[in-house]
Amino acid sequence: MSSPFAPGVVADTARLVRDAADGQRGALWRLTDPARQLDSNTIRLAPGTGVAGHVEPDLDVLLCVLDGDGQLETAEGQQELRPGTLAWLPRGVRRALTAGPGGLVYLTVHRRRAGLSIASPAGERAGGEAPCLLHRVCPGCGRLTGESEARFCSRCGDELPIG
Repeated sequence: MSSPFAPGVVADTARLVRDAADGQRGALWRLTDPARQLDSNTIRLAPGTGVAGHVEPDLDVLLCVLDGDGQLETAEGQQELRPGTLAWLPRGVRRALTAGPGGLVYLTVHRRRAGLSIASPAGERAGGEAPCLLHRVCPGCGRLTGESEARFCSRCGDELPIG
């Protein structure tokens, strides 16, 4: 049986880091094949910025540092991040990232999250207008945050619009 997917190189992370515009932050790259089972992003945080402490309740995340430096903070304490560091962030565990003086570029990989929709218990779309959630959509990577009071995107660290 043949696969509908074409395996192969999808990005050159060294080139992404090298060619990113000065000051560019947020998502430098993301996996986009609509039939994929994984999500993957390359994120750049500016020096001194970070991803605020949060809990991802549903997905384990694998994080690989590509460039720069920083710190990962969990309940177990702080751990240094530098190029080549590979960190596993299990679902349900509180975590925060802070970029060091050189900024931080990292790749994340996790299972693809199912698309969001509003449906009635019978599976039909509920009547009326859906609530506006634009204040919870990250302008950098387009992710809808699951936390109503979040101020920063848990995927790329960009500040969320004020709701």
